[in-house]
Amino acid sequence: MVRRWLAAPHVARWWGNAAEQFALVSEDLEHPAMDQFLVASEEHPFAYLQCYDPAAWPDNGFGPQPRGTRGIDQFIGEADMIERGHGSAFLRAFVEDLLSAGTPRVLTDPDPANTRAIRVYEKAAFSRSHLVETPDGRALLMVCQV
Repeated sequence: MVRRWLAAPHVARWWGNAAEQFALVSEDLEHPAMDQFLVASEEHPFAYLQCYDPAAWPDNGFGPQPRGTRGIDQFIGEADMIERGHGSAFLRAFVEDLLSAGTPRVLTDPDPANTRAIRVYEKAAFSRSHLVETPDGRALLMVCQV
């Protein structure tokens, strides 16, 4: 299912080569600093979410962050679920759980041209910070914190 989602045009546009991305997320299944989730509505999976410790990848371009900071990336895999408000809703719930459990800050880094993702993150209480250079190219660092 994740492999199929990564190959969907609306995901591949921002995540890149589906085979390479599937290999990367598969490798990360055993990485202790990475948690991966399938997001479902009424028991129907429709999205992928990863949550990680950015300190485990020090060349990420994010710069120094408070200890315990978490980074997230996500996509809605099922095209018919886009534009329904589920993205900001599940992100808001996920981030609220992290922050209430003591996470000091949550980061994400969408492509600056991905205006849909940026709007979703802003609806989920993220603020734009600044442009950063990551191993995947230029990104907009967005921050959510208490």
